[in-house]
Parts: sequence; structure tokens; C-alpha cells
Amino acid sequence: MLRLARRSLAAVRYFSAAAITDASKHPPPYPRGTTTTTAVVRKPGGGGRDTLGRRLLSLVYTKRSAVISIKIWKEEGHVVRKYELNRIVRELRKLKRYKHALEVCEWMTLQQDIKLQEGDYAVHLDLIAKIRGINSAEKFFEDLPSKMKGQPTCTALLHIYVQHKDSSKAEALMEKMSECGFLKCALPFNHMMSLYISNGQFDRVFETLNELKKNTSPDIVTYNLWLTACNSQGDVTSAEKIFLELKKTKLNPDWVTFSLLTSIYIKNSRFEDALLTVTEMEKRVFKKTRVAYSSLVSLYTGLGRLEDVNRVWKKMKSSFRKLNDAEYNCMISSLIKLNELKEAEDLYTEWESISVTGDSRLPNLILAAYINKNDIKMAEMFFEKRVVGKGIVPSYTSWELFTYGYIHEKQMEKVLECFKKAIGSVKKWDPDLKIVREVYKLLEEYGNVEGAEEVLVTVRRAGFASTELYNLVLKVYVKAGKMPLIVGERMKKDGVLMDDETRQLIKVTSNMCVSEIPLYL
Repeated sequence: MLRLARRSLAAVRYFSAAAITDASKHPPPYPRGTTTTTAVVRKPGGGGRDTLGRRLLSLVYTKRSAVISIKIWKEEGHVVRKYELNRIVRELRKLKRYKHALEVCEWMTLQQDIKLQEGDYAVHLDLIAKIRGINSAEKFFEDLPSKMKGQPTCTALLHIYVQHKDSSKAEALMEKMSECGFLKCALPFNHMMSLYISNGQFDRVFETLNELKKNTSPDIVTYNLWLTACNSQGDVTSAEKIFLELKKTKLNPDWVTFSLLTSIYIKNSRFEDALLTVTEMEKRVFKKTRVAYSSLVSLYTGLGRLEDVNRVWKKMKSSFRKLNDAEYNCMISSLIKLNELKEAEDLYTEWESISVTGDSRLPNLILAAYINKNDIKMAEMFFEKRVVGKGIVPSYTSWELFTYGYIHEKQMEKVLECFKKAIGSVKKWDPDLKIVREVYKLLEEYGNVEGAEEVLVTVRRAGFASTELYNLVLKVYVKAGKMPLIVGERMKKDGVLMDDETRQLIKVTSNMCVSEIPLYL
């Protein structure tokens, strides 16, 4: 639900209001449809209008240069206008083509006849952060002229800190913005609320909200973030009070508002209220709010309404020329949750026939369904034929699912094989103690000290070691009735301290028979 509020937040983010004003003051000198030598020419062969925007948007590969395309356009005798470039940058950002958008912005800064406003630099700053990182963005901000370090660029920098979850820098910047009188709109406060929600600091959310009300008025995004905080806590009472407050304002609830309310009602098993709010939400869902359709599918799934899920899906297919992977993911997941595995497989086959992405997240849904049904054979068949057989590269989640599946089947050799493949499938392993504990639980059950050491080596090579990890290994030795060797030395080498449980386990194993030192240590 936080993603929904963030999308709503993104919709009102500052995108060079000054630049838009500039565009409205200087509209194109020719009416639409008129062929000119500056903006539009006809492609030979009747392929439609040739515009600078089309040329730049056609640069699918990042290695291609937006600057070269602009130079060629100018050499052909066309005039390049700022409002056109601003519009192109917006389109490129929507398509997540940040490199080309940044190249356009950088080209604009070098043109003496293009006067840039604060909003233009705010967009430029955001793009630098996306392409070159936060340090480069900070340097860009520091190098800006003082008159350009106003509310738009400060808010853009704040947004960057929030995206990187850097609370200390975000809070320090908010203080400076307050001193400069830049907190006269809700947007900076909304950014901070989003940060605190993502960090689970709900007390700070409400403090920020109170501070916002002292400086300005909440907007619809503020209320949606407030509801998001309630949704995270399952607080239906507060959510209803917030909605009543919202209704007293001049603001209009949007689809995100009703989506959040529906989610809260479902969490609290108030299904009749949830049906009312999801109905209100659907009234506010249109083609331009495409992401809302997937939210509708998920909410109707939560209500167990298969008929409505299928109805919304049918509407999506009739509204959009092609559905994307995320939308298929949402629908397949919903069908599985509603125990419609056959229908989910049929839809997967449809996706398989039209998608070229090879996104492993979709087959993982089917794999998870089989493994959760303890049908490891069907999972294996699907994996071989529809994943590996189709050239889809298994992800960490793919191997993780099989690890759990084989743990349930107590197939130790395959557990160890899949666990190692899971860790080997990622550049940097984010330690998942849940799966580690489950693997060691099975190893302990069989007293498999060789397997315990093998897993320990795998995890250590992935850059992780802890007291708990060594204690899990020692428990396997206790079960096997064997004494491990050089445990203390290995822990010291890894910078891991012993705790009381470690000492007790070592003491228990000290009188047992000595185990052999594994060759891979």
C-alpha cells in the first residue's frame, strides 16, 4: 500500500512549474497538423510525423546519444524549443529512460539561448541521482548558483535522501528548508512521512503531520500517506477518523484513498465495508490510472470475489493493447490465492506465448503453488520444461523455493544443492536466517556434520558469519555425538564472539569422539 501512496506522491511532484509556464507563454506558432521545417516534417513513405520527440524516444538502447540526435535535428534546419525538450524529458522519465533524459538536460545547460529555471535544475538533480548516484547529485546541488538553491531544488534533493532512506541528511535538510521559508507546501512533509512509514517510525509520521499543519494545508497525498500508516498498523478506527476529516476539506478522495481503506477493512475482516469502498474505488479507475487495475484485482482477491477478479481482468485486456509482466504477475498470483491453479497455469501459458522478458518471477508463482501443495514432482516437471527448458534463468527465489520443498521431503542432498545454488545466484547475498535455520534443523535431525560444515563454508564465503550460525553447527555435532575441531579459532577468524550457548555446546561436545576436519575448511 505504501507503493500506492508513493505513486500518488509522484503524480504531484514538482516538475518545473516555471518551465511549464514558459511553455504556455510561448506556444508553437503553427496549429497542430501543420507541416513546418522547425518542428514537424513528414516521413517519406507516409510513416507518420517526424519529430524530435519521436527521434529521442526511439533511442531504445542506452549507448545511443540523445545529444547527437538533437544536433542532427538542428543541422537539418529545425528549431529546438525549450518547452519541447521539457516535454520530451517528462516522457523519457515516464519510460524510465533516465540516461537519455539526463543527456537532454545536460545539453540544455550548455545552450546560451535557453534560460533554465529552478524547476529545470530540480529535474536535472533527480536524474543525476538516478544515473550517477547520491554523491554526484549532492555535488551538482552544491555547485548550483545560490539563486537556484530554492524550494524546487531543495525538495528534489530531499526526495533523493528519502529514496536512499538517509534519515539524518533528510532531517538536516528539512531544518535548513524551514529556516529559509521553503516549507510552504505539503510536498516536503509528504516526502518525510513516506520515509518514516518505510522505516516503521509511525510516531514520527504523526509528528511530521502536525508540523505540516502548522506551516500549510495537507493535500490528498498527505491523507493517503496518513492512511498508509494506519494500514501498516491495521488501525481501522484512526483510518475512519482520517477519512471523515478528509471529507470535511475541499479535497476529493482518489482511487488510492479508497484502495487503502479497502485494504484496512479486509485486514480487520470488515468485508461489507471493504466491498463498499472498493466499489467507490472502481468508480475512480480509468485508463490513465492504469496501475489501479492491478490494485483492484488484488483487493477483490482479498475479498474472495473470483467473478469480480475475472471481470476486472477482462476490462484490462480490452482497455490496453498489451498487458505487462507485472499485470500478469498480479492476476496469476490472485488466481493461485483463490485456489484456481489450473486457470493460473492457463494464464501463465498465455503470458509465456507473448512475453519476451524471461522474468523468473512469474514461473516462481507456479513453482510456489506446487511446492506449497507439497507436490514436488510437479514442481520439478514444471521447472525443467517451462523454466530451464524455455531459457528462463532461475533466480534466488527459484532455488529458495526448491530448498524449502526438499526440506519438507527430507531430501538432504537436494536441499544442500539448491541452497548453494540460491546463494550462488546473487552477487551479494542478503542473509536470510529463516532458511538457514530450516536447513540446519534438518541437518540436526540427521546429525549430518558434513552437511553442517558444508553449509557453514557456503555461508561464510557469501560474507556472513554469526554466533547463531556457529551455534546451529554445534547443535548438529551434539546430535551426532561428535566433537568439532578448531571452532574457537574459526569464530575468532570471522570476528564472531561466543555467547553462553556457544560455551555450553562446546562443553557438551568436549567429551565426545573427535570428528575429522573437513577437507574444504
